[in-house]
Amino acid sequence: MSSLEGGAFDGWEIDPDAVMWVRGVDYIAGWRDATAASGELDSALRLVGVDMEGARLRAATAADGSGVVRFELSAAVAREVAALAREAAAQCRKAG
Repeated sequence: MSSLEGGAFDGWEIDPDAVMWVRGVDYIAGWRDATAASGELDSALRLVGVDMEGARLRAATAADGSGVVRFELSAAVAREVAALAREAAAQCRKAG
């Protein structure tokens, strides 16, 4: 679910917790969980019509081994997602 534009570290700051591995922590399980979650998020966003060409999802792990999904949006896609969220909230208020 990731796409690299330019170099592998473009736009990313080094996070010491992200590069330090601790013996005994299962980072692979966390990464697999994040990979599955990023796939679910990608599918859900596409289902509601979000143009994912302006978005990037990346599976990663936190220092404790838990899965993390990094979500990067262009300004246009961020506005699109915000509009969809407002629309969904308005529909919930009407129904509720």
